Amino acid sequence: MDNISVLEECYKKFVGNLSDSLPEGFIEVNLKLLHQLELLSYAQREANDPNLTRYFHVIETEEKITLINNDFIIWIVPDFMSDAPGTYTFIALNQPAGPKLEMAYVTSGIYNSSKLVLRVLEKELKEIQENEELVGKLR
Repeated sequence: MDNISVLEECYKKFVGNLSDSLPEGFIEVNLKLLHQLELLSYAQREANDPNLTRYFHVIETEEKITLINNDFIIWIVPDFMSDAPGTYTFIALNQPAGPKLEMAYVTSGIYNSSKLVLRVLEKELKEIQENEELVGKLR
């Protein structure tokens, strides 16, 4: 799905009703999560995993950046939280019937750097893709 107006409607629907769209809420990026994602190890940070390379069509507006490819739709939304900058990242599967919101995470404070937002995104995309492949094999 790459119809921009449909994607925008889906985004507004997801954000307009976060309790239904994200019943578990946002995942907060913190030291514990970075440890779980193995992003604190120097060797892991320097590893260049070819499986993490993804190509996206980028749409930038004043409100957000939207990344689209055949598998995913990602909205990266900067915001101010308690007088400090933060970033919300929404990850949806790109399905023929329309985007299916899978998860969202928020970075703020010392965790709100573009490098960290993108490294967490890489890890989460890999995990979602592995889960989808496993579910596909079970069908």
